[in-house]
This record gives sequence, structure tokens and C-alpha cells, in this order.
Amino acid sequence: MMQAEIGQSQDDTFFTIHSQEALGEEWAPAVRRPGRITGPPLPEAAAAKRQRGAPPAAPADPEGLLRPQSAAGDAPGLNGAASPEARAQALGGSATPAASPLPGALSTGVAPQNCTVPFNDSRVLLVTVYSTVCLLGLPANCLTAWLTLLRARQGHVLAVYLFCLALCELLYIGTLPLWVVYIQNGHRWLLGPRACKVTAYVFFCNLYISILFLCCISCDRFLAVVYALEMRGRRHQKTAVLVSVSVFVLVGLVHYPVFQMEDKETCFDTLPMDREIAGYYYTRFAVGFAVPLSVIAFTNQRIFRSIKRSSSLGAAQKAKVKRLAIAVVAIFLSCFAPYHLVLLVKAIAFSYYKGDMGPVCAFEINLYTVSVVFLSLATVNSVADPIIYVLATEVSRQEVSRIHKGWKKWSMKTDVAKLTYLKGAEEARSPT
Repeated sequence: MMQAEIGQSQDDTFFTIHSQEALGEEWAPAVRRPGRITGPPLPEAAAAKRQRGAPPAAPADPEGLLRPQSAAGDAPGLNGAASPEARAQALGGSATPAASPLPGALSTGVAPQNCTVPFNDSRVLLVTVYSTVCLLGLPANCLTAWLTLLRARQGHVLAVYLFCLALCELLYIGTLPLWVVYIQNGHRWLLGPRACKVTAYVFFCNLYISILFLCCISCDRFLAVVYALEMRGRRHQKTAVLVSVSVFVLVGLVHYPVFQMEDKETCFDTLPMDREIAGYYYTRFAVGFAVPLSVIAFTNQRIFRSIKRSSSLGAAQKAKVKRLAIAVVAIFLSCFAPYHLVLLVKAIAFSYYKGDMGPVCAFEINLYTVSVVFLSLATVNSVADPIIYVLATEVSRQEVSRIHKGWKKWSMKTDVAKLTYLKGAEEARSPT
């Protein structure tokens, strides 16, 4: 009697497994039902074989899945007493089969709606860089603004661009403490959406105003060196002021849509990007970086060639012009090139994945640390501009030396007055 029940259980199991493979996925619920099969009619040969009572050939069972459950507590087999969940688990699957991914889909393990970025990994770096730039850049740019203002009042055209650049850097440095607080709070902006937009607006404007003023400086040096005779008497401060105002207005109008961005808990940490942001990255790279790079490369190459061929310039003058040209190229490439290359790579990745948020999000998370490092380089520009452009020139060094001597002389006078006062006070307290 026991052998008949076991044979009947294996018989049901065999047809349960093979009818599922033959009939397709839509009949899986009926086939996996315990007991007799209630799906469509079985093949005629199999039905005839069952009527004759001949047991079917046992399928291969290397793992012993078809053994009946024993009283010793073995793992349950695929007999009629097993539940549907146990049957599915014994077959190597789950009770609910997982949907297979589409062909060509990339499994990233990142849900598009939950693109969590490891902000804490970059917290120390960003706070350190922003704090250092603020401490060094504030006095350096204040000094630069004062020195260039003195030079501009003497009629120097280049000083106009340097003065406007210093003012722009001071405005951006004033927002760095807000970014430090934002990063320390885990990239949660607690000062209101309006303050976030104003701070981000200053950042974007400072970035591209700096780039355009580097172009202005290169073009001014190009005209003054390469076309020295033709431009003599034609370079005026009014033209430099007009160009500077145009730069401020143009960049300000281009970035005005920042105030129309959607309010979020974070402040312009747009992850993952969408189609609009990807297009914005392409535009920033092409117009904000590639075009200025072409201008700077062309003008400074002509400056170097003109200096090499010139016989009217002395060695000191050639060194001064060459130093300024090298400074322009070095600052532009080191501070702005890496940041814009990351923007381009992100936009290309979005186009490559055709906007699939899963792969795009995973890619941006993997690239986040690199983006933070390159963003820090763009911020260091606020310190590099005054040090290289102004303090590297002979006149500026003389001005700084004069200021240092005046401060030292004033400090010595203060110390003498303090010592005289203390000596007089001691004499007054001493007995006669």
C-alpha cells in the first residue's frame, strides 16, 4: 500500500514538472496546484500510459528532490502533501518568479527613485577647501581690489579687468560660509529656498565671469603685444569698463533661470540628471569652456610667438608678459578644465544610456568623488587670481612692499608708545 502511494506521488510529480514545461508559463498556476493536474488535457501517449497503470520513467533526480518525506525529518519532497511554496522552493525558485530584465538592460542595483549619493564621503574635503579659500581669498582679494583700483585711477586698462575680477571673487567668497554650513548639515539647506537660489546664482556667475575676464585679459595682452603699434592710443579705459559691465550683465541674464528652479531640500544637488540638465551641461561645456579655451589658446600662442620675435622689448618686459600669459593658461586649465570635463562626461553618459535613470544614477554616484575634487579646483580660482595676476607683477610687488613697510613703521610707533605709557605708569606707582 505504501509503495502504491509513493509511486502515485512520483507519478503526479513527473507530470506536474513536465506539463509545466510543455504548456507554457500561463498554465503554471494550474500545474503547480497540489494533487491531480487540472490544466488542459495531457498528451495522448502519456494519458494512455497512465490508463495502463504503467509507471512513467523516473526523471533524473541527482539532488534527491523526488524522494518522499520520511518520518526522520528529511527535507520535504515533491509529493502531494507538499505546499505550492515548498514545491517551488525545491525546484530552485521562489513562489513568485522574478521578472527577467529586458534584453540589453544594465543591472545597477540602484533604484532610479532613490539615487542616494554618499555626501558624507566628501564632507571633510569640501569644508577644508572652502574654509581655506575663504581665509586666504578674503584678504588677498581685498588687497587686489585696492591695488588694482589705484592702478585704474592712473589710467591702466588691464587694471579695470583685474579690479572687476577681484570684486566678483569677493562676492563669491562671501557665500562660502553658507556652503560650509550646508555641507555640515548633510547637504540639507536650512536657510530657505530663496537664499539657496541666490547662493547658487552667485556661484554660477562667478565661475563664468572669471572665465570671461580671463579671455578679456588675454585679448587685451594680445592687442597690446602683437599689435603694439596699431593699438597705441586706441586702448581706453572706457572700453574696458564697457566690456566689464557687458560681461556682468550677460552672465547674470544667462543664469537668471536659476531662480525658477524647483525648490528641494538639497541646494542644486541634482541627482540623477534629466534631459534638461544634460542639455544644460552640453551648453556649459561648449559655450562656457570650449569657446573661451579657443580664445585663450589662440591669443596666448600669438603672444609667445610675438615675444620671441620682438627686438624692441627688453628681457624684463618679455619676462613680465610671458609670466602673465602663462598665469592665464595655467589658471584656466587647472581650475576650470577638470570641472567642465566632468560635466561633459555626465552628459555623454546620459545620452549613452538613453536617459535610463538606473544606469545614469549609478554612473553619477561612482563619479561623485571625482566631481567634488574638480569642483574644489574651480573654487581655488578665487585664491589663484590675485596671487598670480597682481602680486606677480613688478608694480604690485612694489606696492605691497610699500604697504608692508608702512604697516611695520606704524607697528613700531605703537609699540614705542605702549612702552612709554607702561614706563610712566610704573613711575607713578613707585614711592618717591
